[in-house]
Amino acid sequence: MATTAPAPTVLRRPWYTSPWVTVPTPVLLATVEAFLANDLGSTVQMTTSLLAAAALLLRKRWPVWVLLATLPGLQLSYIWLAPMIAVYSVAVKYSVAVKHRNRWLVGCCALLVALAQFLPWPWSDNLPGWDRTTALAVMYALLTGGAPLALGMLVTTRRELAVRLDELTRGQARERDLLAQSVLSTERARLAREMHDVVSHQVSLISIQAGALQVRAEDPNATRDTARTIRQLSVKTLEELRQMVGVLRAAGAGGEAQQLTPQPTLADLPRLVTGSGLSATLECGVTDGTVPEPVARAAYRTVQEALTNVRKHAPGSAVTVHVTHTDTRDALHVTVTNGPRAQGAEPLLLPSGGHGLIGLRERAQQLGGVLLAEPHPDGGFTVQARFPTERLSPVET
Repeated sequence: MATTAPAPTVLRRPWYTSPWVTVPTPVLLATVEAFLANDLGSTVQMTTSLLAAAALLLRKRWPVWVLLATLPGLQLSYIWLAPMIAVYSVAVKYSVAVKHRNRWLVGCCALLVALAQFLPWPWSDNLPGWDRTTALAVMYALLTGGAPLALGMLVTTRRELAVRLDELTRGQARERDLLAQSVLSTERARLAREMHDVVSHQVSLISIQAGALQVRAEDPNATRDTARTIRQLSVKTLEELRQMVGVLRAAGAGGEAQQLTPQPTLADLPRLVTGSGLSATLECGVTDGTVPEPVARAAYRTVQEALTNVRKHAPGSAVTVHVTHTDTRDALHVTVTNGPRAQGAEPLLLPSGGHGLIGLRERAQQLGGVLLAEPHPDGGFTVQARFPTERLSPVET
């Protein structure tokens, strides 16, 4: 079942960041300053200062032109707010954002405001001298142009950091979702392999017993024993299927991956070979505890699938199973070889999609090993697997 990512949470902006607040408030403050700082009887001062205040309505769209419109008010009257807000608007739009970045323009606008503040009108009547008053005027002028510039750059940088942090958070959430889906897919693939191996093996045994029951239907004792065997195999198959379905449901609900129990080991190989219904011999020179548990389980499943394929495609053939260590004991070798189908023997008519050998190769690859399956010219078949027994990763173990 496909999982859908939760919809992103939409955060509501605070009321004080609404355009209905941020647009008229600077205009209102600049207008109040114009009435408080200027001579109400001076037409030049009131006109230039009120025009500067009104120009702030367009500061977000055309901040540079708005700044130029506030300069006459800064020169001819006694206002500060309108030019400083205009510098702040220029800095917000052109200082950091990649799309509109132009730091030279921002610096020139701030310098222009500082010069307009430092050189009062008319310029020829008030030439500055080299004294303490001039030094203070320079400081005030630099603060007039630099303070709103620094504030605008700080605000813009903070906004960009907030956007990048949000993108990083979303990226991490997507990575967690992808990791969870990958883990779930891996777990489902593992369960699919286990289900295929178990069901295919058990069903093939049931089919063999059913065939024997059909042949010996006239012998009551043999019929009773065969029916008992079929019942035991069916119950065992149902129990293992029920357990696998439970694990699948837990994984699909987002629960932790559960371990299928009990898991077969190398000690179960003799019983597997004996109960296979084939003329099979086992040569196992490896005992439990000498190889990691995943390797032992993979070796068991390899032998199980090979015996199942022999029952399906080559009934009556002789089978040899070899499980040995390499000379350096750094790998485990599993070899299952069978001869051609016995004359007169009919193969089991069971469906086969070729997933058994695919699953065995996947097991071997996950453990860093290899699996080879090749037919013989005489009609036989060999399955060979090599599993490393050292340097398994924690995930594999």
